[in-house]
Amino acid sequence: MKTLKNKNPLSSLIKQIRSLVEGARVNVTRNINKEILQTYWQVGKHIVEFEQKGNIKAEYGKQLLLNLSKELVLELGKGFSRSNLTYMRLFYQRYQKGETVSHKLSWSHYFELLKIDDELERSFYQRQAITENWTTRELKRHKTSALFQRLALSKDKQGILALAKKGHIIKNDTDLVKDPYVLEFLNIPEKYKYSEKELEQNIIDNLQEFLLELGKGFAFIGRQYRVTLNNKHYRIDLVFYHRILKCFVLIDLKINDIEHHDIGQMNMYLGYFETELNEKNDNPPIGIILSAEKDSVMVEYAMHGISNKIFVSKYQLYLPDKKTLQRKVQEILDK
Repeated sequence: MKTLKNKNPLSSLIKQIRSLVEGARVNVTRNINKEILQTYWQVGKHIVEFEQKGNIKAEYGKQLLLNLSKELVLELGKGFSRSNLTYMRLFYQRYQKGETVSHKLSWSHYFELLKIDDELERSFYQRQAITENWTTRELKRHKTSALFQRLALSKDKQGILALAKKGHIIKNDTDLVKDPYVLEFLNIPEKYKYSEKELEQNIIDNLQEFLLELGKGFAFIGRQYRVTLNNKHYRIDLVFYHRILKCFVLIDLKINDIEHHDIGQMNMYLGYFETELNEKNDNPPIGIILSAEKDSVMVEYAMHGISNKIFVSKYQLYLPDKKTLQRKVQEILDK
């Protein structure tokens, strides 16, 4: 005997109305953000033009903004503090072509971007924040960890200019890898003697931040992934799948120097995955060995003749010296 399903006769109407209201809410939010950006840009424009018309020098500009903020806060509220007015003025100065302002980003995003003096660096973070839909917190983290400089150091002058203009576009395996990886979010003291197991567990406990550091396209598959060969079990620390490159990415963690047998073992893992686990449309897997230290010459010889895609990168538990990285990038641009 068939049982009749209780179906709300209004369900179709409810679905239509829900879709309409949710769409309207999205549009309202988008339009509010657009109006805020346009208004703040115009405020900055008016301030700059007033200064230029009155030939107001820089030393008097601060006093102008202070006096102006006192009046505007009384009339319009705290959003027009001297600090905010300073950034509105800077907003216009750095984006005088209003069409370069993307309404996909909020004022909070631009507030962070305006803190970057270098135009190439600022352009990169703006493009990347739009492409990867970064929150303000994610944008701040990537700025602090010097993502632009870390990516730029692996490129020539033209590559750096393209990076600033288009953002970091992943087309092949080399675009996937950073050196070093910055894992400051693990909050492991630099001189603390930790084990590989502890390092792995901390990464799992902070998986969202680790995925953010890895970059766009990574999907977590598993930890301590078991591979059985000749009745012997091996375990890969972390396994991901990259949806853009359509391949598995295997990561092994080492807290000491890389040894030649570590590279041989990763090569074995890659062979196993390509033969046993790859589907028809999967590309060959990629292996990344993350180590606190590495001997580049030894790594070069250990990988001689290996056709599989293996990368050895350093990781560090503290934020990089951004000024040093900026200087190295500038040296490339000056060549």
